[in-house]
Amino acid sequence: MSELPACPQCGSTYTYEDGALLICPECAHEWSADQADAESDAETIVRDANGTPLADGDTVTVIKDLKIKGTNDVVKVGTKVKNIRIVGGDHDIDCKIPGIGPMGLKSEFVKKVSD
Repeated sequence: MSELPACPQCGSTYTYEDGALLICPECAHEWSADQADAESDAETIVRDANGTPLADGDTVTVIKDLKIKGTNDVVKVGTKVKNIRIVGGDHDIDCKIPGIGPMGLKSEFVKKVSD
């Protein structure tokens, strides 16, 4: 039995085939199998504020003061963040910031530092 891809809209693994379409029973999203293959082949490239591609393990510097929601803490300009991890979503970088802890950052507010 072939493995069907998860729903691109909600992430459900309960997708099923109906003719040439793949359907998600949880959110009712429909898409073609060809579209699913093209999306899985096209890996998104995360770029920093200068357009430089980022990868797991890179070191970046924050280019703007970033307020942390729910606290009075601020990530200051010039804060160096080592060993980032690229993830999907709005905040596409997971990292540990010294003195603050784990958090997600948007790639548009960082620039890559040459190691």
